[in-house]
Amino acid sequence: MDAQPRHIRLRNAGRGDRLSVSLPSRIARLFAGALAWGGLMALSASISLYFRNGFETLHLTELVTLFFLGGALAWPLIVLMAGLFARGAALETRFAACFVLLALGTIGVTALLFAMDYRVFYAEWHEPVLSKIGLKQLFGTTVSASYQFAVLGMRLYLPVGLPILGGASLWLAKAMR
Repeated sequence: MDAQPRHIRLRNAGRGDRLSVSLPSRIARLFAGALAWGGLMALSASISLYFRNGFETLHLTELVTLFFLGGALAWPLIVLMAGLFARGAALETRFAACFVLLALGTIGVTALLFAMDYRVFYAEWHEPVLSKIGLKQLFGTTVSASYQFAVLGMRLYLPVGLPILGGASLWLAKAMR
C-alpha cells in the first residue's frame, strides 16, 4: 500500500481552476475535530455535573460518555451540512449556520443516543421492533426519551457549552471560507 496521500483534482465550479485536496488529511482533520468536539461536550457535561452536585451521581461515566459520543458522532455530519449550506457565504452567514447546526446537530444526536439507551433498557418488556405494536412502542419510547433529554439533559450543556459553541462556530466558519 502506498504511504503517500492521494491527491484528488477537483474543478472549482464556474472558474475552471484546479484545486488539489488531500483526502486522507481531510479525513484526519474530520476525525480530530470529532474527537475534539466530543471531548468539549464531555467537558461541558462534567463541569455542569460538578457545579450541580459535585459529581455525586451513580451514572457519571455513562453521562460523560453519552455527551462525548453525541458530540463526536455529530461533528462529521455538522461539518458536511455546514459546507452544503454556507460555503462561499459571508463570514456572518457561515457563523450563524455553524452555530445553529452545531447546536441542533449535537443536541439531536445526543438525544438520539439517549433514546437508543432508553430503548435498550425497555426492550425486555417490549414486543419485537418490526411488529406493529413494537413500532408504536419504539416511537413512544423515542419521543418520551427525547422529551426527558430536552428537559433534563440539555442543562448539562450550560454554562460552559454556550461559549464553546460560539468559539467552535467562529472557528469552523473561518475555516470554511
